[in-house]
Amino acid sequence: MAQFRQQLANLTSSGGSHRDLAEKYRAILDSILTFGEDELVEGLKAFIEAIVNENVSLVISRQLLSEVGSTLVQLEDSVSKAVSHFTLEVVQPRVISFEDQVGAIRQHLADIYEREQNWCQAAKVLVGIPLETGQKQYSVDYKLETYLKIARLYLEDEDPVQGEAYINRAAQLQTQTKNDDLQIIYKVCQGRVLDYKRKFIEAASRYNELSYKTAIHDSERITALKNATICTILAAAGQQRSRMLATLYKDERCQQLSCFNILEKMYLDRLIKRTELTEFETLLQAHQKALTADGSTILEHAVIEHNLLAASKLYNNITFEGLGALLEIAPNKAERIASRMITEERMQGHIDQIDSVVHFETRQMLDTWDKQIQSLCFQVNSVIDKITTKEPEWLNKTMEAQMVS
Repeated sequence: MAQFRQQLANLTSSGGSHRDLAEKYRAILDSILTFGEDELVEGLKAFIEAIVNENVSLVISRQLLSEVGSTLVQLEDSVSKAVSHFTLEVVQPRVISFEDQVGAIRQHLADIYEREQNWCQAAKVLVGIPLETGQKQYSVDYKLETYLKIARLYLEDEDPVQGEAYINRAAQLQTQTKNDDLQIIYKVCQGRVLDYKRKFIEAASRYNELSYKTAIHDSERITALKNATICTILAAAGQQRSRMLATLYKDERCQQLSCFNILEKMYLDRLIKRTELTEFETLLQAHQKALTADGSTILEHAVIEHNLLAASKLYNNITFEGLGALLEIAPNKAERIASRMITEERMQGHIDQIDSVVHFETRQMLDTWDKQIQSLCFQVNSVIDKITTKEPEWLNKTMEAQMVS
């Protein structure tokens, strides 16, 4: 090893053309690559330290460091990781001069950490790439891909706050790219962030949209559809969820999902017992099993609200005690949830606290529809009357033309 160090030192102080010096450095590098693991690490460190020396021409340094970066990809992860960290440390004082090389080494080091499932460390390595602050002008696709990769890694590490921060950065770039693959990855990450933030209806909408993308493999499309269904079931009861339930229930692909029975009962406004949720609970991710403010899980809370809405279709009124028994919760909790849903206009009704009774009110949908049609007809007639007054000849010609055709 001392011999190689001396050769490197001699080259640093020697003259000659760039091509000749580069060839001599490559000869030393080829010799170092024949070493065993421990000597290989030390040899590469010595080589890198020599080529990034200020006395070596930047033209040679950049070229050789790029070649070392390409070589690292072919080495064992343990060797590559140690040498990559050393390189980043040595180059740091002159990082502006080696932005391309540092970017490539950081991408490779992040891949190693990702293979080790060390998501957080992989993300931190990529964050070190100066995408906005460096002198190099990176392409939109490169910046977008890197931001999305950082976001995905943070989400894998169950850190939705950092994940969302990098999704927001990607959002400013995704409108500028024509790369369909990056657009799909963006929507996946966006859906996962919304999922983590418990914005389940918005997440379900993103997942459902992805399930129709033909560029995605069939198995991944089914996974997206399953995620859309799970998020819809976990969402708060109301009109938005009802619309999404209808969309998914009418999608024939949903019938092959293991959670279809719960989806069907929710769409058809049937009561769901707690014992029926056991299988569905196994499909939930860790963040979807979190407890809400009242101590129930997200799933339990969603099912209670659904059952309450379903009860409003079955009963004109019901006592707090009866409602509690129906929902399998305490009467005071049933009253509290009913009160909130009525206040938020997600359910029609009113509460009689003196008699401890909830009164449900059903919307007369057909009457409302009839009134809307009647209103539209009146407006059309009003427009025709005004046209008759202003342009009677044009109206007669138009009517005659309609009758002839």
